[in-house]
Amino acid sequence: MAADGDAKKRRAALAALELVASETIIGIGTGSTVNFLIEGLAARPGLVRAAVSSSEESSTRLRAAGVALADLNDLTELPLYIDGADEATPARHLTKGGGGALTREKIVASAARRFVCIVDDSKMVATLGRFPLPVEVIPMARALVARALTARGGRPVWRQGFMTDNGNHILDVHGFVISDPPALERELNQIPGVVTVGLFAVRPADVLLIGTAQGVETR
Repeated sequence: MAADGDAKKRRAALAALELVASETIIGIGTGSTVNFLIEGLAARPGLVRAAVSSSEESSTRLRAAGVALADLNDLTELPLYIDGADEATPARHLTKGGGGALTREKIVASAARRFVCIVDDSKMVATLGRFPLPVEVIPMARALVARALTARGGRPVWRQGFMTDNGNHILDVHGFVISDPPALERELNQIPGVVTVGLFAVRPADVLLIGTAQGVETR
């Protein structure tokens, strides 16, 4: 089954490569599906001029693939951002952050003119909430934020032993049925101590590329 899943992820990643304009600078996300994208970039040297990376892990992989890294602060525009997701809906609302890179991912997604999300079909859901919702928090506020999330019906679990690239903690929130992702994203972002929440709904993906056994679906 894992091999089948990898084949679907690779299909979605290679389909995304076809959307990359030659010699441009693109944003690159984090995760297992994105790793196939980076492999694809390694096989096509010179396709991109540089990449803005959303994590230290992806930065390491990009360097190994021979892709130069760009600083987002040095750019006036970013044409394209490609990233995966832990869950996605047909409305292109996403849950992200299983790898803990949600804050940098959200920053790069916000900067990009076009956000393309690559997933395999196992990630598609009608309603977000099956996958626990990651919330990045300032360490001193972890318990405070956890109580606020519990009061809203969630069951936050501290991802112990993990620290984000920004030096923060992650609470994985179980039990939310997310019927209005943009509203919940805005609400949770207002809790003092929350850095960001792993809902990508206020700024959803512009395009979903879904790897399936038969090929790639585009939404």
